Amino acid sequence: MRAGIIGGTGQMGQLFAGVFEEAGREVIVSGRETGITARDIAEMADIVMISVPIRATARVIHEVAPLLTEDQVFCDLTSLKVEPVRAMLTSRAEVIGLHPMFGPGAASLKGQTIVATPARCDPATLEGLLSIFRDQGATITLTTPEEHDRMMAVIQGLTHFCTLAKAEAIRQNDTDVEETLSFTSPIYRIEMGLTGRILAQDAALYGDMLQMNPAVPAVLDALEEAVRTLREIVESGDDERFRAFFAENAAHYASYLAAATEETDDLINHMVSR
Repeated sequence: MRAGIIGGTGQMGQLFAGVFEEAGREVIVSGRETGITARDIAEMADIVMISVPIRATARVIHEVAPLLTEDQVFCDLTSLKVEPVRAMLTSRAEVIGLHPMFGPGAASLKGQTIVATPARCDPATLEGLLSIFRDQGATITLTTPEEHDRMMAVIQGLTHFCTLAKAEAIRQNDTDVEETLSFTSPIYRIEMGLTGRILAQDAALYGDMLQMNPAVPAVLDALEEAVRTLREIVESGDDERFRAFFAENAAHYASYLAAATEETDDLINHMVSR
């Protein structure tokens, strides 16, 4: 099967071009400066993959969707799934939404997670595509586009929002980041590393994750209420209320606490042994 990647000259497109080549598939790519166009990909490829920025995804899908046949597989690599999958379903092709839960800097698929949202496809077609990723070490999570976006509102939306809000609070407090590192514990350094990692990347990517997922506002409403509640408890000085708040959340996380401690211990030990 020939794989065609629209946006294949971008970093994520290049990564998946390598994945298909590793699986022995012929790969063709289109980009802003390639001789091959998106239309060429739609007419020549068996697997048509969209790998463009989130805001451009639906537009690009609608441009090529009328060109596809029922013998082709249509998929995307977008961080959101409801709108892209809905757009792909306007074609006659088999439709499988994909979301790689890693960045283009990944050395390989080994140990990485790819979320798949099959919307209209034969089971053999789905297995044929996903086996390419599994064979190279990826773990596949199957879900619906709606559940995917709901989970991403927490996993990406809430996480990135909190990280950016923390960065803004440190900036507004006029705290020198480099100076804090001379006082730091390994855990603080890990958290600051994650903040710096995000801020070193493309603002548009994180803006789209936060602004284009319709499930994000409800999660931020919950966050706002949580901050208000915790601040009230902290400012009250009531130790019993704080202990109750802490215990309630520890109970919610109970099944993950041991693994979380073990994983972060490994990170800390790695950091201090460098």
